[in-house]
Amino acid sequence: MQFHVLSFEGPDGYSRAGGIASRIDGLTRALAGLGFETHLWFVGDPDREGHEQLGSLHLHRWCQWISRHHPGGVYDGEEGKRSDFARSLPPFLLREVLSPHLASGGHAVILAEEWHTADAVLHLDWLLRRSGLRERASVLWNANNDFGFDRIDWPRLDRSSVITTVSRFMKHGMWRHGVDPIVIPNGLSPDAFEAPEPAAMRAFERRLRGRTVLAKMARFDPDKRWLGTLEIVDALRARGEKPLLIARGGAEAHGHEVLAAAAARRLRVGERSSLETGPRALLAALEGAEDVDVVDLRSPIDPEARRVLFSAADAVLANSGREPFGLVGLETMAAGGVAVTGCSGEDYAVAGRNALVLQTSDPLEFVGLFERLRSRPHEAAGLRRAGRATARSYAWTEVIERQVMPRLELLRSQPA
Repeated sequence: MQFHVLSFEGPDGYSRAGGIASRIDGLTRALAGLGFETHLWFVGDPDREGHEQLGSLHLHRWCQWISRHHPGGVYDGEEGKRSDFARSLPPFLLREVLSPHLASGGHAVILAEEWHTADAVLHLDWLLRRSGLRERASVLWNANNDFGFDRIDWPRLDRSSVITTVSRFMKHGMWRHGVDPIVIPNGLSPDAFEAPEPAAMRAFERRLRGRTVLAKMARFDPDKRWLGTLEIVDALRARGEKPLLIARGGAEAHGHEVLAAAAARRLRVGERSSLETGPRALLAALEGAEDVDVVDLRSPIDPEARRVLFSAADAVLANSGREPFGLVGLETMAAGGVAVTGCSGEDYAVAGRNALVLQTSDPLEFVGLFERLRSRPHEAAGLRRAGRATARSYAWTEVIERQVMPRLELLRSQPA
């Protein structure tokens, strides 16, 4: 059985813009690791090979001729790329890869991601039907969030594919578009479960001894409750504590509002950037942190450094007002940290058992739950252990074997 994953984002640096890239990278590597011939079709780095094979995983970098004129990353020149992806990829995919495989009696699974690929799915479905091969392919289209929903022809997409999404929250929200998607959650790659570097953990704790360390990694978007995070820092400071928020946002305009709000609350912000990566870069960014309330990280944080941060922080604020899934919360659990989530798409979070779950925007809700947990070390340790156990059930191999494969077997027993 062949798997074909269609996505704008992918594993190249050029193709990474957020959590979707991590999802795609983890999913495709897990499928290949399970022995499936796996093809990832994505908007890749224009300066790398158009086709690269890594064992059972084939990387197909599409739209390279457009990307050469748009060096700003995967979404630079977005509309032209989307149009080219939908027009040129399906015929090539069918002619060069799918037709020989299907004609020899094989089966193929197409997994397409996000609104950018919806028209490509419609085109591919039409080509497969015209070729008399549609019965031999399972076509799924997945929504990780609601971006671009106004651009989708929902009735046609529903007829052309099995629609999936990542949480019950997303499923219920998509009902208004006349579709009833199947929930298949996000997963975690093996490196999410690797132990944080012990020396870096010790150095982190020495450097920030006496501080209440909070971490937050999210886009600068009002839904991510950055302003509420500052209220939490202010509330802890008002109680005589010495909070330190280690923040990593994005380039969104809301970031200016967040910094202005910090200044209005007289929170001292220290900006940090580095060309280095790894735990050492994180530790270097924390030098001189005794004089600030917020460390604003302006450089990307790689997975190894994230594991140190998520594990060593007193709490990771992964809460949002509206969260389709919440991968940061799950990554925090995998690292053995204290995840603080919201109450929307985080299906994995069980209040008080494996996470602190916030249901309001009141900063005192967090303060009360956090201080209660901190005063009960055994309960806190149990919450961290339960979080790791929960995260393991979301390893990509587990998600594929327990949720993806049973669904595919069910689909193959039904007419396309």
